[in-house]
Amino acid sequence: MSEERQLLRETVAALVDKHASPEAVRAAMESERGYDEKLWGLLCEQVGAAALVVPEELGGAGGELADAAVVLEELGKALVPTPLLGTTLAELALLAVGDHEPLEGLAEGTAIGTVAFDADYVINGDVADVVIGTDGKNLARWTTFTATPKSTMDLTRRLSALIPGDTTVLGADPGLADTAALLMAAEQIGAASRCLDLTVAYTKDRVQFGRAIGSFQALKHRMADLYVKVSAARAVVNDAITDPSPTSASLARYFASEALSAVTAEAIQLHGGIAITWESDIQLYFKRAHGSAQLLGPPREHLRRLEAQVF
Repeated sequence: MSEERQLLRETVAALVDKHASPEAVRAAMESERGYDEKLWGLLCEQVGAAALVVPEELGGAGGELADAAVVLEELGKALVPTPLLGTTLAELALLAVGDHEPLEGLAEGTAIGTVAFDADYVINGDVADVVIGTDGKNLARWTTFTATPKSTMDLTRRLSALIPGDTTVLGADPGLADTAALLMAAEQIGAASRCLDLTVAYTKDRVQFGRAIGSFQALKHRMADLYVKVSAARAVVNDAITDPSPTSASLARYFASEALSAVTAEAIQLHGGIAITWESDIQLYFKRAHGSAQLLGPPREHLRRLEAQVF
């Protein structure tokens, strides 16, 4: 990782640590817009989070997909609700077809973007100013639309059903679903690593039979296995972002989804009954794991896609 990208990671981590405590995350997910507008402003002003993939000549930071992935990974660690994923994808869609007019507002963070892969479940659809629809082949801008918020298990990610009104065809879809899969995978890796850290810390503090439960050999083995699973998945995701392709995107999504699901399932077991109470943050990670796995195609669809290239 370059020095600049490492600095980006550290800066975002510091903002998250200061402004996205578990209490702040809960307040954000229950707010009217579903995210902390103050933190979003700081991310855009101090980090340029919404401008990372936009070229400098168009008012952006001139970064790469890997830069956006780093930010999403750090946000994913604390389950921070932000419109960054949808906004980044909308920017990439507009750049692909040469429609630059909405980019200024998106890059500044004053406008919110999203891409509708499935009109029934659109990320941040109820607060989006720029909506790009895709059928997998062509892109269209939905200049008017009706949004209906959806009831979801994962309250840290706002979803809405959108019904398009006036639309404008933009051009060919450059493979946005694969890009979305890569960015989602980076976010999942962040959540998996933090959930594992929280679980390891808990087993060091929780005493049973006069000993910290983390000292029991059986639990050490289980947590070591989780560490290997998360590390392997991170390696796959990092390689996929460095050299993106439909195959690497499916690999990244599959491994990241499986890693997050495995970690959260074990976290529930190792924390015991407290993990499923509203007061525990572990239940939020568990819900994020299952919610994220169903967006942009569940793991089994990516696995079938990979199998089709072999058999």
